[in-house]
Amino acid sequence: MAPTDLPTKSPSERSPGHEPEDDGGSDKQLSVAGMMIGTSLMFLGFLQVFLSISGGFELGGVVALLLYFGGLAIWANSVIENLALRYTVVGIAIALALGFYHYGEVLFWHKQVIFWGTVIVIMYFMFNEPKKPAE
Repeated sequence: MAPTDLPTKSPSERSPGHEPEDDGGSDKQLSVAGMMIGTSLMFLGFLQVFLSISGGFELGGVVALLLYFGGLAIWANSVIENLALRYTVVGIAIALALGFYHYGEVLFWHKQVIFWGTVIVIMYFMFNEPKKPAE
């Protein structure tokens, strides 16, 4: 068998460490950026809600809740891996933000529900141990 009889390999097959569909790095960076932006927007919105509860004053509008639910949608899109749960959370966050925008005011019980819901979610992620990958 002569060397010219061997099947030719494409350039991606010649180099063993390079795979043509290896774009995991950019997806991971986009996921981390979405997690950081979503968390910061949620924190800014939650901080205004928390201070209005503890200070006893009303929010000046719905901007705090728009920040909070917008950040929740961005965070969920970049963090939650289960697609059904991800798009459910994103859809609910967008629907609530649009509802508050349309309604135009935030009542005290709205702020309480957001506060205690956030506390429960944070407690869940604090005490939930991540699953170890199967070896």
